[in-house]
Amino acid sequence: QVQLVESGGGLAQPGEDLRLSCVASGLTFDTQAMSWARPAPGKGREWVAGIYSDGSDAFYTDSVKDRFTISRNNAKNAVYLQMNMLKPEDTARYYCAPGLLPNHITDFTSWGQGTQVTVSS
Repeated sequence: QVQLVESGGGLAQPGEDLRLSCVASGLTFDTQAMSWARPAPGKGREWVAGIYSDGSDAFYTDSVKDRFTISRNNAKNAVYLQMNMLKPEDTARYYCAPGLLPNHITDFTSWGQGTQVTVSS
């Protein structure tokens, strides 16, 4: 059974940075693309970023492009989301999930508890 444990969230002021972590178990991590997602009104969970299993390429939703960076460490079964220049609209609970692109995570059900990011002055 897939288990995902997210951490690293917190309270940040606009313009500050945070780094989220997700440790995965119950899957062959080094052959699995991974994504980060967050809830969006009327959309369930909104895909934010995805990375190939070997870390060779990554993709981002437009609203976070050039501010967020997804990375991974396959030796630690971990995927990260470096969030720079945070904005109040980035406030959300963030989740990781197996999959690379938005349509790859729509049917995923074994979500972790997520980690809350709050951006406020």
